[in-house]
Amino acid sequence: MYTIIKSLENSVNLAISPCPNDTFIFYAILHKKIKLSFDINVEYEDIATLNQWALEQKFDFIKLSFGCYPYIKDNYGYLQSGAALGHGCGPLLLSKTKNIDINSKSLVSIPGQYTTANLLLSFFYPNLNKKEICLFSDIPNRLLDEKSDLGLVIHETRFTYQKLGLHKISDLGELWEKKQNLPLPLGGIFYKKSIALKYIEEMEQAIVQSIDYAWGHQKEVLSFCKKYAQEMNEEVMLQHIKLYVNEYSLNLGKLGNEAISKLF
Repeated sequence: MYTIIKSLENSVNLAISPCPNDTFIFYAILHKKIKLSFDINVEYEDIATLNQWALEQKFDFIKLSFGCYPYIKDNYGYLQSGAALGHGCGPLLLSKTKNIDINSKSLVSIPGQYTTANLLLSFFYPNLNKKEICLFSDIPNRLLDEKSDLGLVIHETRFTYQKLGLHKISDLGELWEKKQNLPLPLGGIFYKKSIALKYIEEMEQAIVQSIDYAWGHQKEVLSFCKKYAQEMNEEVMLQHIKLYVNEYSLNLGKLGNEAISKLF
């Protein structure tokens, strides 16, 4: 059971993932290092749950997969800051067996129906329709226990799968970049269209300031990120942050916005 804190006067609610890029980006905001005219109530959940919450319009600001956007665009827009886009950062299709026969009967573990990862899988492997939705951190074990044939992994697992004895079948981000010649849009910070414009603009600016603070106070911020990271190894966590927190996190810009439009 999850406690949802509804918006109060001069207060907004925010939902983000516990992944290092999100906790890194929002540390200074959540710890009041950045001055805001409103208070923030925060919840942490995996990306599949966040996407579902957006369908139910439960939060004022929420981290979502861009793959979810078509389903919520009437009620939500996305900020120009706080996003996860980039190069070499896409989801990986893995298996336990190196030379696996991929066909329409192959069972794929995916991290959520509305994730960008699943959208890309549908683009590049349209015959893989036999899917099971799993918590993203459970997917490697589904493969190792031979409960699924293929696994679509995101977040830290792209840095650790080889140590687990898993094999890369395909890098869906690489396929996207070759096809579109654009950065891959994974997720962003979305706002409910019904909230005050001043809150939207203030949050967008505060995220930029919060990112700047985080890079300038890495030791302090990383200790907070460790509390939530699936992979506690600091080297892996830093790899994750450096990959997903980049120029597009500060401002989507022309390329970032073009990439998002190409998803649909």
